[in-house]
Amino acid sequence: MSKKPGHKPALEGVAAVGRALSILSAFRKGDEAVPLAELAERTGLVKSTIMRLAISLEEYGFLAHQADGSYRLDVEVMRLGSVYQQAFKLETHVMPVLEALVDKTGESASFYIQRGNQRLCLLRVDSPHRLRLVVQQGDMLPMDRSAIAQVLRAFGAVPLPVSAAKLDLPIYTAGANDPHVAGMAMPVFGPDEAFAGALSITGPITRFTREAAAAAASTLRDAARELTRALGGQPPRFTAGAKTAAAQGRGEQHSRP
Repeated sequence: MSKKPGHKPALEGVAAVGRALSILSAFRKGDEAVPLAELAERTGLVKSTIMRLAISLEEYGFLAHQADGSYRLDVEVMRLGSVYQQAFKLETHVMPVLEALVDKTGESASFYIQRGNQRLCLLRVDSPHRLRLVVQQGDMLPMDRSAIAQVLRAFGAVPLPVSAAKLDLPIYTAGANDPHVAGMAMPVFGPDEAFAGALSITGPITRFTREAAAAAASTLRDAARELTRALGGQPPRFTAGAKTAAAQGRGEQHSRP
């Protein structure tokens, strides 16, 4: 019987390649060199298998065998990481999320990062309404009392302060600095729970009221989770709760809509 047009045989991975990759994936943040016994425990592979696979990984520059018998990652891993970083386009992941937020809420959506004592509007999609806040990509704004600045301050510190876990998210502010502007923001994270930036919705205070923000809060939370996953990140485990004492001391306005 002849094969149907377009039929493709099922393909399977190569077991040896999978085992080799499991060795590389076993290295964790902070590891300098990992003993053979520890690699065996992390991968579930027997020591003899790891040693055989490590010969090829050494040959191609992925592993280096230490004098004490342990292994460390070698320069080829760094080279590929550099290639990945150059090829990785933040805009590719952020812009579809911003466009979806504007479609669902009707308000402008932006992605901000902190640069020194200012916040940078890195990417933005404007509201279709004629009445909207005029901000352009590349604009630098002060680290003020707005929801965006609060998120940048709270989650941009390294290590992440305990107080950040007590914030009610998303943060919403109305007239914090400009009496005509309201905004709401959520943190976004990259690999290793690293803070990537603030995802926000902003609009005129007459339209983006507290009630409107409450209706849009779940949409923004979902968008922040989606973007975090797209960036290869995982958010820290937050404990939803009361406002932080520090924020209250600064007189900042933030609440969960």
